[in-house]
Amino acid sequence: MTERSDVDLARLPYVDGVLTASQVAETAASIAAMQEPCGAIPWTTGEHVDIWNHVEAAMAMLVGGQVEAAERAYAWVPTLQRADGSWPMKIVGGEVEDGRGEVNMSAYFAVGLWHHWLVRRDAAFVQRFWPSVRAGLDWVVSQQLPFGGIRWTPTEEGALLAGSSSIYQSLRAGVALADLLDDPQPEWELTGGRLGHALREHRDQFLDKATYSMDWYYPVLGGAVRGDAGRALLATRWEDFVVPGLGIHCVDTNPWVTGAETCELVMALDAIGDHRRALQLLSDMQHLRGEDGKYWTGWVYGDDVYWPHEWTTYTAAAVILAVDALGEVAGHATAGSGIMRGTSLAPHFTELALECECPVTARAT
Repeated sequence: MTERSDVDLARLPYVDGVLTASQVAETAASIAAMQEPCGAIPWTTGEHVDIWNHVEAAMAMLVGGQVEAAERAYAWVPTLQRADGSWPMKIVGGEVEDGRGEVNMSAYFAVGLWHHWLVRRDAAFVQRFWPSVRAGLDWVVSQQLPFGGIRWTPTEEGALLAGSSSIYQSLRAGVALADLLDDPQPEWELTGGRLGHALREHRDQFLDKATYSMDWYYPVLGGAVRGDAGRALLATRWEDFVVPGLGIHCVDTNPWVTGAETCELVMALDAIGDHRRALQLLSDMQHLRGEDGKYWTGWVYGDDVYWPHEWTTYTAAAVILAVDALGEVAGHATAGSGIMRGTSLAPHFTELALECECPVTARAT
């Protein structure tokens, strides 16, 4: 059961001229309506669950007023964690369908727990889930490759650029939690220093997924590449991925714009202070809004059809988090607004370049 009738709209984020607090509440309720009785949040009703998108949906429900549903979602997360600290890649109906441990999914609980602290300031909640977060990040750092990227599963070669970029954010959230709880994790900081260097200077050593827009903007979204370097990186493929009036491509080979990727780019733009284009893209993608505040995954222009023909929780979640990010400059935001901007995370790690021949082997960022 959703809580929309009990939501205090004055606490919810909104962006003037794009989405009202009431519309944000409606979208958060649409996510909660697809939550399974155990607390898991599938991509869409009857589909699979992965921990990364599940946590993202919980974050969005929290700032959208669905507090009980969000906390049930977090309570479910440790139930699928394995003894080594990892989580399976794919869960369907409570059963593991793909048991491979995936690093990005296993790291992201740290971001969700830190976000909950920012919004709720519930120390007991943080204490309850800290052991799970700590075990997950310990496993993730064990998968670091010599060049600094994080191997995406123990059984596959190579590191994914988008996934490793997200892990950089997760490590900063993890260190923030460690500082809060006075439980230092120096190994995470060393891993973050090496990972940050790889994301800034050695992106060519990650697996080549350049057709995907995520590989383009995620080094900025995850926080490793910011400032002038972030602006320059986003300029490199803007024309390849951005479709004015519609959003951005998921892949550069298809005339298909997707809401989640568009909203993630919105948050990346917000992180480098490009609020004008961020607001425009958030407005542009609202053609994907459906009944009861749900969001279609994507739109194939030319054919002019929604595809796939489904509303997805991760798209709705990305919209809410983008609204919260931009609410600081164009409406109203919650205390969790800076989670993607990085202003509320632990400081950037001291950069380490141990395995390469870069002339600078350590610098603060």
